[in-house]
Amino acid sequence: MLIIDKLSGVPIFEQIIDNIQLLIIQGVYPADTKLLSVRTFSQELNVNPNTLQKAFTELEREGICYSVTGSGRYVSKNAAEIIRKNKLSHLDEIANMVSSLKLFGVTKEQIIECVNEAYSGAKAKKGAEKQ
Repeated sequence: MLIIDKLSGVPIFEQIIDNIQLLIIQGVYPADTKLLSVRTFSQELNVNPNTLQKAFTELEREGICYSVTGSGRYVSKNAAEIIRKNKLSHLDEIANMVSSLKLFGVTKEQIIECVNEAYSGAKAKKGAEKQ
């Protein structure tokens, strides 16, 4: 089941993409699984069908799913690999942020502590609380 938070500030289509990608990685939607139709998803999530269509279009553009005319959309065979590769690209963003934090005097230990807390699921402390 996809979970949408309409108050989060994250666009709904992005939440849909993230949810579907997570379900693929978790094995809920293995390769060649037929995804629900735009109409069914939109009714289930109570969102505009155009929003779902935008999310599906992006997933297709990334190669995570594909359409079969008259049949629907399916999870691509290499979807999980594509998702993992895309997520690894965020490491560059993290490296840039770490470099910036270093310039502003945040210590390596503080950064590592923050990463460890985030990775373990513990709520990260705000920078002011750590000082």
